[in-house]
Amino acid sequence: MELDKMDENEWRYHGEGNKSLVVSHVQLSIVLRLLKYPAEDSENPPQTVEQAFRQVQNIVDFSSNVMSCLLGEKFVHSGEVVKLPLEFVRQLSIKVQHQRPAWRCDKVMDIYSGCALCLPNLTSPTLHQPTHTPTLCIEIKPKCGFLPYSKHVSQDIKTKVCRFCMHQHYKVAMGTWKRRSRYCPLDLFSGNRQRMHFAIRQLIDEPQNNLKIFKGGRCIFSSMDGIEDSMDLNSLLHHLRPYFQYGNNRINSHMTSKALLTDFIQVVVNALLSAGGGDGGVGMDRRGEGRSFCEASPFNKERTRHGSQGSPSDSVLYRVRQTQMLDTLDIEGLYPLYRRVEQHLRDFPKERTRLQMDGPYNEAFLEKLHKCPSEDDGSLEYAVSKVHQYRVAMTAKDSQIMVALVPSCEEEEDDEGLPGQRQHRDFLSSRPPAFSYSVSILDLDPKPFDNIPRQLRLDQNIVSCYLRSSCALPKGALPSHSGIFTAAEREDCTLLFHPV
Repeated sequence: MELDKMDENEWRYHGEGNKSLVVSHVQLSIVLRLLKYPAEDSENPPQTVEQAFRQVQNIVDFSSNVMSCLLGEKFVHSGEVVKLPLEFVRQLSIKVQHQRPAWRCDKVMDIYSGCALCLPNLTSPTLHQPTHTPTLCIEIKPKCGFLPYSKHVSQDIKTKVCRFCMHQHYKVAMGTWKRRSRYCPLDLFSGNRQRMHFAIRQLIDEPQNNLKIFKGGRCIFSSMDGIEDSMDLNSLLHHLRPYFQYGNNRINSHMTSKALLTDFIQVVVNALLSAGGGDGGVGMDRRGEGRSFCEASPFNKERTRHGSQGSPSDSVLYRVRQTQMLDTLDIEGLYPLYRRVEQHLRDFPKERTRLQMDGPYNEAFLEKLHKCPSEDDGSLEYAVSKVHQYRVAMTAKDSQIMVALVPSCEEEEDDEGLPGQRQHRDFLSSRPPAFSYSVSILDLDPKPFDNIPRQLRLDQNIVSCYLRSSCALPKGALPSHSGIFTAAEREDCTLLFHPV
């Protein structure tokens, strides 16, 4: 990529989140992540070029020096900071504006700093294959995969129903989604193939923002940033059929839609459970095994044939879950420690740099994570370490897993694959056909220290909403939402009764 010859016509809109917008190159397997800020600041950028550069560099450092060590280098692509020509950025902003979802346009692309993060395009990685079949890529946002076990948890329901399932009630009440998803992260992280298959099937039924499927780098299945009616299962099956219909000499055979979907999900499960080498071996994640079921999951425990065997200790699911479990105190136990640190910073503002509240994310930061005392000794150091652990855990809870698939041949050499990354293979004699796959983790940005109070308020609202919903009350009881929402929020939740 020659920075002095950048042409906005060689890039296309790829997607965006709350803090950044992504464009992908039309030929090269690379993407650019550009910062966003509120539209009201479009004439006066909220930070200098140096601050923007530091923000993007912090993302790279946090990913490469912290998350890569915890999740495994083979899964993490940290990218690099690039300084783009400002005219290119301005023209690119104009080009992609009409492709952005309307509800995302309350923020604008940063056209003043020119700073961006350059990364491999994980929806279309450079996997070596003998054919020119487009790569399939499944993007899953799994969310938190365990029930809190902290003594600080004040509501017993939090130890029985997972955060995601409770959050679904709150999102429907607030109008974010029309329907609740039946997906439960504890099923996906269980390591049990039946439960994992069920979890992915629920994601396909109700993807929300937890599932997207790409073909050749283009999105072919998603909820389109909140537009639920955009997902078309028949269209997805049409795209998938050539990958499975023609496998293992079944050119003339007929596959039912159910069999096709079953094969597809089985391949994804195989990739998620694959151990990519290293020191993990064949050990299993059995921590909290007795608490591995969420009471709100529609999966029937009796259907599990072989119990909850756990994920292989070198699989992507094991690594993500173990990193999530750095949140040992829950937000309720963490908040008093946040206040301890906040008070100290109020008294000694310059200490913010020494305590690395905003970076740098280096070996010293990682050491703070590992050297945290097991018990609270009342010290500032203990509080800082626990706050940092919580921030890392929150990054893991918000991360995305990318599974890239290409049809494979048994004759291929074992060392072919994504450059710099271990490639995994699954050769089955009958169903489903064999695929080469690569697994990656992305969205590993550091979570701001100052967001912790907001996390506590959100947790309280989610639990209150769930406890007051009909499914959490005795049969026949009416849910009451008074007191949960602000006046402005209640205006969006007004019930209108019409005579029948």
